[in-house]
Amino acid sequence: MAASAGGLKALSVILGDLPADFPAAIAIVMHLAPDHESILAELLSRRTPLEVKQAQTGDVLCHSLVFVAPPSHHLFVAKGGRLRLSYSHAKKVHYARPSAEPLFASVAEVYKRNAIAAVLTGGDGDGSFGVQIRKENGGKVIAQDRPTSQDFSMPETSIKTGDVDFILPLNEIAPKLIELVGAVKG
Repeated sequence: MAASAGGLKALSVILGDLPADFPAAIAIVMHLAPDHESILAELLSRRTPLEVKQAQTGDVLCHSLVFVAPPSHHLFVAKGGRLRLSYSHAKKVHYARPSAEPLFASVAEVYKRNAIAAVLTGGDGDGSFGVQIRKENGGKVIAQDRPTSQDFSMPETSIKTGDVDFILPLNEIAPKLIELVGAVKG
């Protein structure tokens, strides 16, 4: 999942509507102030039955666990679901670090058709390139709709690629994830 402006609300709604035994891992990139320690994982953990933690290099994706990229680091997923963080001075993508692009692209390459991307409220069009890679590898893409987005730039840019499968209001994203994960796993 990727978010920016309005992302805390969007992520809180989605994660709050997922069951504690959600049978997939979740990795989140949210544009955060680079100069401050992030409490995003802490805030989200109060709003969901899932375990939420700030990602570290070497962590491994597993079901019912949510990993949040720390400020100033891109988040990548390698073979075996192992997480890797970029250096804090890595090049920004769409003026952001962390950016959705490295996360979406790496997840697509590792998980192919079993990967699902969700592009949520936010600015600067982040995620559109990763969405295209996700679709090339057979994965599914969800974008938050305009009426429920605080800033529609990120979802809109992804939608304009033609590679978004579902454009949904915020309250319908968690049920769609549950449905898609059930279809993928089943």
